[in-house]
Amino acid sequence: MSKTGIIVPMDVPKEARELYLKNYQTITHDSGRLMLFAGDQKVEHLNKDFYGEGIHTDDNDPEHLFRIANQANIGVFATQLGLIGRYGMDYAEVPYLVKLNSKTNLVKTAQEDPFSNQWIDVDQVAEFRDNSELKILGVGYTVYLGSKYESEMLRQAAQVVYEAHQYGLVSVLWIYPRGQAVTAEKDPHLIAGATGTAACLGTDFVKVNYPVADGQESKEIFKEAILAAGRTKVVCAGGSSTDPKSFLQRLHDQIFVSGAAGNATGRNLHQKSLVEAIKMCNAIYAITVENKTVDEAMAIYEG
Repeated sequence: MSKTGIIVPMDVPKEARELYLKNYQTITHDSGRLMLFAGDQKVEHLNKDFYGEGIHTDDNDPEHLFRIANQANIGVFATQLGLIGRYGMDYAEVPYLVKLNSKTNLVKTAQEDPFSNQWIDVDQVAEFRDNSELKILGVGYTVYLGSKYESEMLRQAAQVVYEAHQYGLVSVLWIYPRGQAVTAEKDPHLIAGATGTAACLGTDFVKVNYPVADGQESKEIFKEAILAAGRTKVVCAGGSSTDPKSFLQRLHDQIFVSGAAGNATGRNLHQKSLVEAIKMCNAIYAITVENKTVDEAMAIYEG
């Protein structure tokens, strides 16, 4: 454990520990919690999440993501390296996390089990970081647990975490149970299995879906996943857009009842106008990093 109270994994080499600590402190704002602005859906969900009824026209332009990340309070902005390369020169102060794999949603699980292959390597991200001098603080990777291709994704994920730590980068794994062998993707025991798998992979943070079970409160059954993760910190996916008060209450429950260490929010931010997105982002940040109440966060959003 470092002097700051952060547990530095033993696969972080001595020469990279100072950078790892700096990156970890930056993305968590010394709070131990992560407010991740998820901007990887341009591939994951194609244009359905960016154009259409109920989506503000600001979201039609990819630069909307960068404007939000630049003007709002966030921990880190996660997106693909290609977008960062195209827009990063105008948003050099944004803290970035590079998503290393992505896939579209065109091929359904009923047709084929999901496999999200790695696009680029961690050493290429490190090279880009050094050449661009942007704030590249971490990398992310998605695993579909239960897919018949899980063994390859688990192998890639293990390599990503290890290599990220070699460069002092923070690692975040997206782990979703999904495939023809999975009958209930949000089963609490299965979500806990996902966070336990993340711990075995050695990642710093894991993003999972909020569990659902008939007759049980999600905020209570989510505690199992937090315990299963051990020293790996758990953040919850934001999900589809919902009204701000409900979203903020659920977020507060996830952190202060269940014990999660933050959130990963996309659609509930970028589908709004820039002004609304910034206010919502700041409200989420207030709960996640500043320990604000739901009412205090709503005052920020409504203000």
